[in-house]
Amino acid sequence: MTDSNTTLQKKGKVDIDRDILLSIINLATKEINGVACLTNDYLPFCKKLLRPKSEGVAIKFDMNGLVNVDVYIKVFIGYSVPDIAYRVQENIKNALTSMVGLKPGKINVHVYGVECDEVNQ
Repeated sequence: MTDSNTTLQKKGKVDIDRDILLSIINLATKEINGVACLTNDYLPFCKKLLRPKSEGVAIKFDMNGLVNVDVYIKVFIGYSVPDIAYRVQENIKNALTSMVGLKPGKINVHVYGVECDEVNQ
């Protein structure tokens, strides 16, 4: 006999495609006002050809199951880089937690350049 207040908990496995995580991180980054774009400028030319979908995002999982993220961005001139970096970190953390239930570890924001013209975006 089971009590109506008792819930059965079944543990299972959920697989999330890497491209889905890249898309979530990409969108969370681009939502921040002042971010011009994500960039692959940090990659050598040969790796740019092999990983075109990464578009400025690197994902690694550590031994504790935390996801570590590196994003490489360009910002618009006139914005505070530390402020943008903090808001990108928080937005990625919230997106990963709320959308897929992953616990974020380190979220590193690398600024690789400044765009001068926000009007054309």
